[in-house]
Order: sequence, then C-alpha cells, then structure tokens
Amino acid sequence: MQSIPIKNLGDARLIDAFQRTYYYLRLSITDQCNFRCNYCLPNGYQPEANKPHFLTLTEITRLAQAFADMGTEKIRLTGGEPTLRKDFLTIAEHIAQIEGIRQVALTTNGYRMAKDVKAWKNAGISSINVSLDSLDPKMFYHITGINKFDEVMRGIDLAFDVGYQKVKVNSVLMKQLNDIEFDRFLAWVKDRPIQMRFIELMQTGEMDTFFQRYHLSGNILAEKLLAKGWTLQPKSLTDGPAKVFKHLDYMGEIGLIMPYEKNFCASCNRLRVSAKGKLHLCLFGEEGIELRDLLQSDEQQSLLQARIFVALQGKREHHYLHQGDSGIRQHLASIGG
Repeated sequence: MQSIPIKNLGDARLIDAFQRTYYYLRLSITDQCNFRCNYCLPNGYQPEANKPHFLTLTEITRLAQAFADMGTEKIRLTGGEPTLRKDFLTIAEHIAQIEGIRQVALTTNGYRMAKDVKAWKNAGISSINVSLDSLDPKMFYHITGINKFDEVMRGIDLAFDVGYQKVKVNSVLMKQLNDIEFDRFLAWVKDRPIQMRFIELMQTGEMDTFFQRYHLSGNILAEKLLAKGWTLQPKSLTDGPAKVFKHLDYMGEIGLIMPYEKNFCASCNRLRVSAKGKLHLCLFGEEGIELRDLLQSDEQQSLLQARIFVALQGKREHHYLHQGDSGIRQHLASIGG
C-alpha cells in the first residue's frame, strides 16, 4: 500500500479517483441474523469457527469518529440483524453524539420493532429501513422462514406513533414468487408515509441457480410506475442508491434499487465496514481492507484516516455484476447488504 504524509491528511475528504465523494457509511455491527431469507441465508446464520469477535463499542466509536472527521454525515447500522446485539442502543447513542454525524439510520428485519422502536428513537436513530418481502403472512413465512409477519407490521405502525415521519420498507421482489404483490404494495402506501423500496435480486456465489429462476429486472417495475403516472425524483447528498418515484395521489413513495442498471455506480456515495473491522469499497468486490488494528487507541486516528483515504483511491469505477461477477461475495449478510 502506498504511503502518504500524515501531516497532509488533515483536511482529507472521502473522495475517490473518479471524483465521487463519500458522505455515507454502512456499518455492520454483527453478522448474526435470526431470519432465514431464501435470497440471503436460506440455511440460517452459520457462525464461523475461531473467527474474531465483532467490533466492540469502543472500536465502533473510534471508527465512526474517523469517518465523521473525513466528511461522513450519515451512518447506517446494519447486520446481519443489528438489534441482536445487546449493546445496540448504546452503540446508536454513541454514534448519534459524534459531531458531524447528521443521520443515524437502521436497517432491520423488524422482529424487535414493535417492542423497541421508541427506545430506538430515543437513542438517536433518525430513520428506519425495515424488510418486508410480502403483505401475505404465508408468503412472508415462505420467503423469510420465520413466522413474524404480524410483529413486523405492528412495528411499522408503532414507528409512526412514536414520531417517525417516514419509514422505508425494503422488499426483494422476485418473479413467480412475490412479484404478483407489486400493485398490492402500491395500494398499501397510498395513504401511508412509507417509501416502499423494491430491491432487485442480486447474484452471489451461493445463489446462482436461485438468481436465474427468480431474478426480476427493476426496469420492468420502472416502466410500470411511469405508465401509472409516477415521476422520478432528484437525489439529495446522502441518499442511498434507490431511484425514488412520487405520485400526486399517493402519500407514500416508491424506491427502486437496480444494481444492474447502466451507470448505477456513477453516483456511489457510500462505503462499508464489516462487523469485524474490514473496509469494503464495494458490495461486490474485494476481500476488504483491515482497519481493526488501528482502532485500539485514540492516538491512531491519523493513521486510521490515512489508511482509509489511501484504500479509497483504489476503488473501482464500477462493479461487474452485469457480467455475472459478484466478486468474492458468497452472500450479502456478511457486510450488511
């Protein structure tokens, strides 16, 4: 790895060789998940033997501080299922108090939402993305392997009761499975401030056959929305990868995440750190750059920032999913999707 003078790093921002600026960090705090979604972990979570533990609260705080000092404004806590960690609320509180961090977001499967959503808000979680792959309890169980449909739905309702103005709901829409619910999802958000986000099924090393059978192009959904009078909205600085559509007759919004679309990577603004401390420049790519050894004391902050900055200069212009290359990624739970 090339070296750069630490003294010149003071004002370094997270800008790559293609002049993309990174304001958004997706931080996995656990690999564990208690769902068995057929497109992600169909056999359930399998812990790796003799692997290092997940980042500690202190390590996470140092990491978040380094990113904040380099211009990160939004941190999303992901997993696995992040709320499985007993210190989840404390982690959220610590990150929310870091100067420069304007948004602390959460991606969750929603199984604890009905019980804990008020505590999440009090801890500083400013926005929530919750997975909901079907509005039919039987199909929900078929996809997730878990009978928690009623709890997730109740949690979404309670989020509004405790003060969230909008909730983002994620669904992996798959042909011949839950794609028939597309219009039902549209009707569901007509009078609810929900951004319903349809995520295109992505090919990973373990899921080639599954992908070929169930993949549904997001372009098909985009054409349907445009035909129904929905209009594409401009993106703001820290928005994720979704293309967001609005309709005058609907309170809710529709988001499409289409990683196979041309120029999908041109507006990339997010980096990822795994639950064990590796920096991943792309969801589909390299092995990861080790950061954990530089999270052991506050005196290492300059070295940590230097390593992040240098690593970012090696980020590719785009992924190669469209060529069937998902890199080394065997499944998405390992770095928070």
